[in-house]
Amino acid sequence: MKQKIRVLIADDSAFMRQELKKILQSDPDIEVVGVARNGEEAVERTKALEPDVVALDINMPVMDGLTALQYIMMESPRPVVMVSSLTQEGALTTYEALELGAVDFVGKPGGTISRDIGIVAHEIIYKIRSAACAKTSHLGLARKRRRQERAKRAAPKGSGRKTSEKIVVIGQSTGGPNTIMDILPMFPPDLGAPVIIVQHMPGSFTPSFAQRLDKSCTLSFKEAKSGDIIASDHGYLAPGDIHMVLAPRGMRKNGSLVRLTKTPRNSLHTPSVDVTMESVLSRYGENTIGVLLTGMGSDGAEAMVKIRKAGGRTIAESEETAVVFGMPKEAIRKGGAEFVLPSYEIGEKIVELVKS
Repeated sequence: MKQKIRVLIADDSAFMRQELKKILQSDPDIEVVGVARNGEEAVERTKALEPDVVALDINMPVMDGLTALQYIMMESPRPVVMVSSLTQEGALTTYEALELGAVDFVGKPGGTISRDIGIVAHEIIYKIRSAACAKTSHLGLARKRRRQERAKRAAPKGSGRKTSEKIVVIGQSTGGPNTIMDILPMFPPDLGAPVIIVQHMPGSFTPSFAQRLDKSCTLSFKEAKSGDIIASDHGYLAPGDIHMVLAPRGMRKNGSLVRLTKTPRNSLHTPSVDVTMESVLSRYGENTIGVLLTGMGSDGAEAMVKIRKAGGRTIAESEETAVVFGMPKEAIRKGGAEFVLPSYEIGEKIVELVKS
């Protein structure tokens, strides 16, 4: 008999605890083993109940969610999914939680006490299931310390090389906001190619995430807008809730034009890694460098195969560092990964492929 995913819910609202429990237990593979009314109870019940996943609110009395997360990561590390309001302040706090070891987050529509939480029921279940597959050895402050050591190798100055005709497109999902911070600091300011990142994330969070990327990288990063001209040594984050594509070859002689579209509407993820990667490939051909990082499912795997067959270069994150070894595993299985590397080696490899 298949063992159920055991979940602890921590939220100071009785209504939210009840609604989250109802949503999670609608999935036959999930069991809610306990609830907590504040961060202190969350820490205590995590140690006592040893759940597979903790669904943790941020704004709670006695002890807030961020403080509780740090105690959980130190005393009984396990996958934690933050439950945050869809606000600018909530987004910034959520990214801090991801740096402290949280695997993923769910945005509460309508504020801290969300009467519309049912709208994101599918997302909640999907992310709890994804988190259950996460490796706790890759969570917490130890990784942050290792990252700081590796970042010392990053070149702060440009090499003076000319701009290439290449482009880098990176796809990621669960664990991606943390993992990408192993990679971006390795890029010199004159990388010689534009960088596009596609992260499975709602549109209310991508502006703040783009700002965070900009602060972590020598390249100038922004959330992509329709009509943007893709420029070398600049980074573009695909906005949430819509697909990012590039205008077909021939519509612009110099550079590529960003387009945002709801097509295809049947895509499991919006934005979709496959959609963006295939669009980039149609514009840049063999000059495309595709990278697929941590995440559940297979989004991006088919596009990686097409990039490699077209003569482009491809990198998949190895199981060694992938928080969830789903998307890169599929790319490897399908033959779409030329290189399979841990996250801390991917940045240097990208620079090498662009400069070669």
